Amino acid sequence: MTDDHTKSLEKKLPNSQVTPNGLKSQTVAATGATTTTTVSAQSKPSINKAPEPQIKKVDIAIAGVTYPIYCPVHEQEELRSAVSYINNYAMDLRQEAPSLSQENLLVLCCLNLYEKIHANQRNDEDRVQKDKQSEALLNKIMKDAQSIL
Repeated sequence: MTDDHTKSLEKKLPNSQVTPNGLKSQTVAATGATTTTTVSAQSKPSINKAPEPQIKKVDIAIAGVTYPIYCPVHEQEELRSAVSYINNYAMDLRQEAPSLSQENLLVLCCLNLYEKIHANQRNDEDRVQKDKQSEALLNKIMKDAQSIL
């Protein structure tokens, strides 16, 4: 390989460096992450499309205020669903207490939603306990029935 060929590769690869083993190393920064691509000095550099960002900025609106949120791409639909639920909940609270500031409205919203989550957790624990009691009673009935037969 000639030096002219190596120099032409360096021109094609911005931010590139020659490694001791004759490979080109290119560093590209995208969305806060750094990607290093190594290309053999003998091969032609391929045109790589920039990968889709793993995290995407999404603007959400809750109670009339827009907030920028950085969300993993695969969780955007779930985020939008959560925003819809929380926005509806906050707007219902706003109708009940129209004089609340945005901050106080969101605090009250968080506290009420926590209360709902905690109640659901208690209900789940109660259901699990009742299931265990039902299973124990069923086992006792089956054991008693077998002893009679």
